[in-house]
Amino acid sequence: MSEGIRNRIAFKSAINKDIMNIAWPVLIELVLGSVFGMIDMMMLGNIADTGYAAAAVASVGVVNQPLFLGLSVVQALNVGGTAIIARYFGAGKKDQMENVTKHVLIISMTLALPLAILAFIYAREIMAFMGAEQATIDIGISYFRIICVSYLFQSFNFGVTGSLRGIGETKVPMNINIRVNFMNVIGNAILIYGLLGFPELRIAGAAISTALANFTASIFMVRYLMSGKSDLRFSFKNKFNFSKRTLKNLITIGLPSAIEQLVMRTGIILFVQVVSSLGTVVFAAHQIGMSILSLSFVIGQAFGISASALVGKALGAKKSDDAEKYAHNSSMMGSASGIVVGMVMFLFAEILVGLYSNDPAIIENASSALRVAAVIQPFQANQLIVAGSLRGAGDTRFPLVSTFIGVLGIRVILANIFIQVFGFGLIGAWLAIAVDQFVRWILIRLRFRSGKWKTISLA
Repeated sequence: MSEGIRNRIAFKSAINKDIMNIAWPVLIELVLGSVFGMIDMMMLGNIADTGYAAAAVASVGVVNQPLFLGLSVVQALNVGGTAIIARYFGAGKKDQMENVTKHVLIISMTLALPLAILAFIYAREIMAFMGAEQATIDIGISYFRIICVSYLFQSFNFGVTGSLRGIGETKVPMNINIRVNFMNVIGNAILIYGLLGFPELRIAGAAISTALANFTASIFMVRYLMSGKSDLRFSFKNKFNFSKRTLKNLITIGLPSAIEQLVMRTGIILFVQVVSSLGTVVFAAHQIGMSILSLSFVIGQAFGISASALVGKALGAKKSDDAEKYAHNSSMMGSASGIVVGMVMFLFAEILVGLYSNDPAIIENASSALRVAAVIQPFQANQLIVAGSLRGAGDTRFPLVSTFIGVLGIRVILANIFIQVFGFGLIGAWLAIAVDQFVRWILIRLRFRSGKWKTISLA
């Protein structure tokens, strides 16, 4: 074997090692987060009163949509923060990273507080707008209002985690989130079912446990940032220096991402309205299917976060060829994982759904939906990872375009046609999801191959 071939193999091995060093803690964190979320729904879905249980599962699904919309506003800033911090880290400008983090946290909380207050006040109206039936609203209103408080701590945690990911530091957020999620599951069991002498709070207990877990995570995040153990130095004692350039870069990168998330969540809300018209039992099946599907998203998200940090770092170091290799290898590794996940979902759909509910109608509907989603898994993972690479380069406008076309232009319209016109039921909704994912995969791949993302400047 020639020395050139050995060098290429060694370089590829180093690239893959860098990808996995960042991706595996994120993957574990996201997988366990999804699993814990699934356990939450299982606990609610297995409350003895089956009528209450179905409405509780449905109400969590309804509340999650405005919650995710609120979190997407914060997450958009984090996309900008991660990209900018990764560039500074790659360029060796570590002294500027703390101030970027403070910009992200201050702006995030400034946006999150009024959103939480408005959602708390108009919780009932928001749930009604989402298409929830009256029984679902009556059961879920307390859950929604407690989650509004939890949202503030979750927004703060997202800001810290996004900044740490910019320097490739993913193990600490993983450790913190694993601990608080275990705490959340235990708290759920105690408060939902009234164990150990506590009152049986049912769905409100799930919300209280979630809020306490997010509050605890915020404390752990602050303690770590101020410990001095990270390359990302942070202290509340250091003066905050407002920077127009930092704000401009956050807006330039974050605004398209914010609009993308707004488009995504608006599309999903419209999509949920269509699906909720199929009735509480079918909608509960949809939510269980989405809970399981969320586990499949984490592969694309984990490798996408890794690609984002490494692409940004390589571009900061003026190594665009390395950036392309990081993006390509990440997408291939994610796609291979997506094939495995798709096979598991297709072959074991009934078993997975049966963990949530023993209702035959729910099992039948959710299992059929999962098999539709299983086919699209490799494309879904690849699309998420390549989009993450583009965001790491600061190219957030094209993911916005692809999301607008895919979610609003395809998913919502096709769901209406398949359900309202052809009467396909829940399968029709999930066919619309599959077509949306495939079209977005094509668009994102075309953008990446153009190479235009390599020329974006954050100066």
